[in-house]
Amino acid sequence: MRTPTLAQRLERALARRALRLPGPLLKALAGTPCRVDGLTLNPQLQLVLRLRRLGRKRGWHRLGVAAARRELDWEGGLLAQVTPQRVLVEDAALAGPAGAIRVRSYRPAGLALPAPTLVFYHGGGFVVGSIESHDLPCRALAVDVHCQVISVDYRLAPEHPFPAGVEDAIHAFRALAADCVAWGMDPERLAVGGDSAGGNLAAVVALATRGDATRPRLQLLWYPVVDNSAGFPSIQRFGDGFYLERAAMDWCVRHYTGGGQLRHPQVSPLFDELDGAPPAYIQTAGFDPLRDEGEAYAAKLAAAGVSVRCERQAGLIHGFFNMAGGIDEAAAAFADAVAALRRAWLVEVEPEPAI
Repeated sequence: MRTPTLAQRLERALARRALRLPGPLLKALAGTPCRVDGLTLNPQLQLVLRLRRLGRKRGWHRLGVAAARRELDWEGGLLAQVTPQRVLVEDAALAGPAGAIRVRSYRPAGLALPAPTLVFYHGGGFVVGSIESHDLPCRALAVDVHCQVISVDYRLAPEHPFPAGVEDAIHAFRALAADCVAWGMDPERLAVGGDSAGGNLAAVVALATRGDATRPRLQLLWYPVVDNSAGFPSIQRFGDGFYLERAAMDWCVRHYTGGGQLRHPQVSPLFDELDGAPPAYIQTAGFDPLRDEGEAYAAKLAAAGVSVRCERQAGLIHGFFNMAGGIDEAAAAFADAVAALRRAWLVEVEPEPAI
């Protein structure tokens, strides 16, 4: 994990302190409650969005690729949960279809091997995001679930458009699954997961490997991108002013696909046949442009006979996986995802106390 600058540490401290203001003062600063579709935006997030507007924060499409990547690598940890417990972190590389695929494993202290393992794919619209942007929540997942998390740094567009990221995602899972002993993985307790574009890749991996001898037993999807043809009402309703902008989404899709193949099942897994997919746990956000497609994916999985649980986090916005250290409702959603993994794996060993 990269060491933040002094200015970044100050920004993080001030942001977290502002979100801990007394409720009445926080709500006054946030402004008139925002209500859409019968839902009320979380007041902490309303304050965050207001501060972003005052700070003239620009969307990825206005920053450009390099600056957007730097921005998410920093912002990914701004409000993320910071675990006080010890985590063994190791970087490694897998031989991929077009070169090395970087991976990072996280194991909480005292974890017995072979361990239940979540293979994780970060979000970022297939253009930005990295192991670094999602480092803190991956650490927290490993500790809270008491499992191993292996984060995969797949190739990004525009340098590597579709299908490069998909190829890396599938290849990485199969390479890990083929060598469970070396990686300390329990082959009967494997899962794939990811947020946003990473949720897309996790879903694609789950479908591509459903006939493999060693395959995921669960897919854990946070507000996944499953339909890049952008046809759902929530994209229009929440595509401006709620962090993830429609213009940024279009920018990412153009870089990833060149504007074509939008209904290819490995671009938009909503258009794939879902029979035989592993059980799914899906979280969507009430104020997210991707809300409707995530819920449509859950419905299609259920119609295909797949065991699925989909939970809408009513007051949250896109990106809440990285906000559990600052937004109370995001912390509760993170705890729900932890509980889902523990149930699926019947994890009974408690994490060791914080030191």
